[in-house]
Amino acid sequence: MSGHSKWASIKHSKGKADKQRSKIFSKLSKEISVAAKLGDKDPDMNPRLRSAIQAARSANMPKDNIERAIDKSSVNTETNFENLRYEGFGPDKIAVIVEALTDNKNRTIFQKSGGNLGTQGSASHNFNQLGIIKIDKKEISEEQIFELAIESGADECITNDNSYEIQCSMSEIYNVKKNLEKIIANFISTEIEWIPLNNVDVKKDRLEGAIEFLETLEEDDDVQNVYSNINLESN
Repeated sequence: MSGHSKWASIKHSKGKADKQRSKIFSKLSKEISVAAKLGDKDPDMNPRLRSAIQAARSANMPKDNIERAIDKSSVNTETNFENLRYEGFGPDKIAVIVEALTDNKNRTIFQKSGGNLGTQGSASHNFNQLGIIKIDKKEISEEQIFELAIESGADECITNDNSYEIQCSMSEIYNVKKNLEKIIANFISTEIEWIPLNNVDVKKDRLEGAIEFLETLEEDDDVQNVYSNINLESN
């Protein structure tokens, strides 16, 4: 659990800020377009779109970019993006799950990054899929969020450096979110995430290579999320 949180912070602290922002905006735009295409274009009627827009606002994406992404869903009727999951292994046999939104199934994401692509289920048995809702600490006090999380039907509420992380079953994520929205207006993200059951230690002299492998996966244009069971807390 802690490894997954630390990896998230490492991802956002490394790399060039402008390039990182452009990459984040690109991924968020694609998610907004797909969510709008698959459901209602009114975010109040489409939980996936509402969550995508909230994530975009948290990333300081301009309003014009958000509106263009929604409009794009009506223009690109011939492009069919699919949600695909790739599973495999990286350096020191760390298990990795990659979620992609792509119109090209024949991607070689793992191979070109130096990893080994596995079959469906080869890596995912090392993880548990949970609903994860992240909220900036500025939005609410610790005492209030713990009470609200319980009332909203969440399973757990974790305090990180700058945010709260509310966990629930993946099937209940939008019900929990709806209850939280009665008090909280802004969310960092609302996602189904793969949380490692057990973390794998990587020797210090090999850690940088393992992180570079994960970052290479992240940089692929079609990749939305990367999850790993690498242990970053002991290094």
